[in-house]
Amino acid sequence: MKSQIRAGVVGVGSIGKNHARIYSGLPGVDFAAILDTNPETANGISQRYGVRAVTLLSEFAQLIDVATVATPTPDHYEVAKFLLRQRKHLLIEKPITETPGQAEELVKLAKERSLILQVGHVERFNPVLSALERRLSKPRFIEAHRLSPYPFRSIEIGVVLDLMIHDLEIILHLVRSPVKSIDAVGVPVLSKGEDIANARIRFQNGCVANVTASRISPEKMRKIRVFQEDAYLSLDYQSQSAEMFRLVNGMITREAVEVDKDEPLKRELQSFVECSRRGVQPVVSGSEAAAALELAIEITEITKSATGELIKELGRT
Repeated sequence: MKSQIRAGVVGVGSIGKNHARIYSGLPGVDFAAILDTNPETANGISQRYGVRAVTLLSEFAQLIDVATVATPTPDHYEVAKFLLRQRKHLLIEKPITETPGQAEELVKLAKERSLILQVGHVERFNPVLSALERRLSKPRFIEAHRLSPYPFRSIEIGVVLDLMIHDLEIILHLVRSPVKSIDAVGVPVLSKGEDIANARIRFQNGCVANVTASRISPEKMRKIRVFQEDAYLSLDYQSQSAEMFRLVNGMITREAVEVDKDEPLKRELQSFVECSRRGVQPVVSGSEAAAALELAIEITEITKSATGELIKELGRT
């Protein structure tokens, strides 16, 4: 691939506009094109970064080598399939697609054409996760909380596919064991799908993960706690801070973990461009994202079933 990579973004709304901002300043990247169905949004980004705004996906494909797909989730599959067939390297925002079958088809398409297919599970690029991985041995219990105010976007999917899927992908990455069983509950409040959900996941290696996600919280929280045989690690994705607790000489010691703070999205796009340039495996591949999607959908279905049973019970009283 040429040394100067032409990059573009499909969908420059609340998420895509940040991809546009970063592409415009990445060394070795020519931010060449954007596509958005909203002309006002497209014109605003075009003028801000001096990038060409187009209206046809076929025209967009001619102008770029790599692209972010940041459209609403229902459009991911068709947009990505078209661009992969045009032999473009892709970073698709999470969730990768609506169904695991669609995801696997994109994975196969990318593999057949030797293309990079990365998925935007951005927390994998958070410096605090790197700090955790350097100290991780064998996780026994994981607790994750991801809370935010109501977003008024991505409400075509529930909170499990919107927020919890970040933690599910990370947990699958950390535990590296098949899922044994799942207990989950979820409640719709402002949306048709669940707005708050909790899942308890048991893995075959004995690890247990308790995961909570809410998009009706008055404030944001992005935390994960990992317990292993020799230590307890507490991480805050939002503040990029971490602490480690150990048992030493019969006493609990507490130490701050040094974290080199940086913007996760910038690290993610830098990695994507470099993987595309060199043809190496991305940090979060399409297959890994498909596994997280499959788990998220299973949890979503369990929450729907649990909610239905609760409604029936209330109807009997």
